[in-house]
Amino acid sequence: MTVIVEKPYRFVPPHRGNLWPSFIQTFRLVDRYLAKHDGVVAHECRHLQRLADSLAAGDSILLTPNHCRYADPLVLGWPARELRTHLYAMASWHLFARSPLQAFAIQKMGGFSIFREGTDRQSLETAVDILTTAERPLVLFPEGTTNRTNDVLQPLLEGVAFIARTAAKRRAKQSGGRVVIHPIAIKYLFLGDIQEWGDRVASKLEERLGWRPTHHLPLLSRIARLAEAILAIHEVRYLGKPTAQPLARRRDALVEHLLSTVEAEFAVVADRSGGPLGRVRKLRSKLTAALANCSAEQKEQLYHLIDAVELSQQLYSFPDRYLFQFPTTDTQILETLERMEEGLMGRVDNPGPLKAVIEIGEAIVVPEDRPPRGTADPLMTAIEHSLGEMLGRLALEANLVEAADDAQNGLSRRLASSHLESDWSPVAGAPDIRAADQPREVGIDTVAGPAVTTDPTGPKNP
Repeated sequence: MTVIVEKPYRFVPPHRGNLWPSFIQTFRLVDRYLAKHDGVVAHECRHLQRLADSLAAGDSILLTPNHCRYADPLVLGWPARELRTHLYAMASWHLFARSPLQAFAIQKMGGFSIFREGTDRQSLETAVDILTTAERPLVLFPEGTTNRTNDVLQPLLEGVAFIARTAAKRRAKQSGGRVVIHPIAIKYLFLGDIQEWGDRVASKLEERLGWRPTHHLPLLSRIARLAEAILAIHEVRYLGKPTAQPLARRRDALVEHLLSTVEAEFAVVADRSGGPLGRVRKLRSKLTAALANCSAEQKEQLYHLIDAVELSQQLYSFPDRYLFQFPTTDTQILETLERMEEGLMGRVDNPGPLKAVIEIGEAIVVPEDRPPRGTADPLMTAIEHSLGEMLGRLALEANLVEAADDAQNGLSRRLASSHLESDWSPVAGAPDIRAADQPREVGIDTVAGPAVTTDPTGPKNP
């Protein structure tokens, strides 16, 4: 599903009243939606008192959760309900453009749009105004992407700090009040039988490839075979044939080929300092502008280029050693199969049952002054540290899954060895695409040995 929309952008402001969000909360409409569409049937809120204290103090509040599922914005309604407050949230324009009903629902719940493929001053000003007046807590996802890797924190984008500092400066002048940030860690725990669920999804994917389901093989072996096949399909489409490198090297080479090809089409000089995600953002802006002024024939070609850019982001989002290590966890198996299902089938069936654990981090007071140019932003560092610490602890709550037999151990260790090799040896002729923009895995060292996650102006996975 593409996040690039042909429809001309129109800013959608948030609904300011309390009637609609109160109605939605009173009748548990979000609970029903999450259970039916996302399989989230239970939840647990932790350290709510931290947020309650900030509300009682009259602070302006910015919430910065990790973003691993489409359900995340709705899940935040549970702590809001318990604290008897409502939220505002910035949401990508493509979510509003899908259907009038979805646009209506997002707006009534406090959502407002952001056009990430261009400069959206109206959206940024709305966010700053909400924080300046402290009308309600505001939700911004600092990762900028929905990544389906709950134990991995994607690089945080700094638009969050810009909005927070701008609001802090205005609020200090107008009322003397302060702006605080509460990082929020969201962890989804699988409540079902991962072997049964995994067999069902793996069988569906195998049948999609024209295979007879291999129920007799261990689940991790089946996932490894599927990963090889799916990557080979993409290589045939874009390179003409599969390559003979280890999986991680093949992924890196294909991502580099896809991005370089589209950059050449638009005469864009590759800036590898921001990693693949930075290159994707720049290309999306170019593609969006081109799509607005093109013929029907040109449009078809542009959608081929859009496919290439979005595939590169999807491939880059598979972290090294995320699954084939020992022991792995049921949530990592779940997320990997969901990624494959979404990429191959276009959608993910209800995974349930899931339990969402929502942990509120300590308040971080936002300073008015910006850090010196060229130095790390201490505000973003504090957000990243808080999210990483919480997610690291929450990762330990997932159920461990051991290898089924010696053959499985050998297969998975060979795959892990390939990943280790690729970490230090980029593909010949291609730069190490992860050097400047590497997602950081949290909590896995203590689970499974050596470990290899909205800035409103950044892109978000569909």
